[in-house]
Amino acid sequence: MQQRKRKLISTLWVALTAIVVLNAQEPGEDKWGAWYMYFGTNKVSERFSIHTEAQFRYYETTSNFNQLLLRTGLNYHIDPSAIATVGYGFIKTDGSFDEPLGGLDSREHRIFEQFILKNKVWEFLFEHRYRLEQRFLELGDTTDTQYRARYRIQMTLPLTDTFFLNFYDELFINLQDDLFGQNRLYGALGIHITENSSVQFGYLRNQFANAVYDRLQIGFFFNPDLRKVFAKKAKDES
Repeated sequence: MQQRKRKLISTLWVALTAIVVLNAQEPGEDKWGAWYMYFGTNKVSERFSIHTEAQFRYYETTSNFNQLLLRTGLNYHIDPSAIATVGYGFIKTDGSFDEPLGGLDSREHRIFEQFILKNKVWEFLFEHRYRLEQRFLELGDTTDTQYRARYRIQMTLPLTDTFFLNFYDELFINLQDDLFGQNRLYGALGIHITENSSVQFGYLRNQFANAVYDRLQIGFFFNPDLRKVFAKKAKDES
C-alpha cells in the first residue's frame, strides 16, 4: 500500500510539472500572477454553517491589482458527505491592464447555488462541487446578466497528520454565447496549522479560449465551530 501511494504521488507531481512546462509555451501574459485567499466554514447549528471568502488577485505576485472577490453563503449539511449552499458574491475587477474591459473597471453581483458530494477511496478524499451562477455585470454605463455552470472535482491526499496534497480541476460552462468559459487546474501542498486551520501553497493553470494564465496561490482556511464560541460566551455570562 505504501509503495502504491508513493508511486501515485510521484506520478501526480510529474504530471503537474509537465503541465507547468507546457504552459510556458502559450502564456496569456509575460509575468506570473498571484491569488491570496481566505476561506472559512463556521458551524452555527447541527445542520447549518456560514461560508466566508475573500480573494485578492494580482497580475504580478505582489503588484498590479487585478481583482477583489468577496463571497458568502449559507450551507445546509444534509449529512457528512452532502452539503447544499446558496450565496452571494461581489467581484470588482481593475480594467487598467485588461484589454477586453477597455480600461474600465467592472463590478459584478453574483448569486450562486451549489451542491457538494464527498467520498473516500482508499486514502484519497474526493469532493464533487456543482455550482450554478447568476451574474449581474456592470461595465461603465453598460449592464449585462449572464448565467454559468461550474463543475469541480477535487482530490486530497493526506501525507502525514500535518501535510497533505490537494488537486482539483474545474470546468466553467457558459449558458449563453460560447459554451466554454474557462478551465482551472490546480495543485498544492497543504499544511494543517491547528485542528481547524490550514494553509495551502499551490499553482493554478487558468485556461481561457485564447490564453492561459499562470497563478501562484496562497490560501488560508479557518473553520472554527461557532457553536462552541456561543456556548462558552453563554456560560461566561450565566
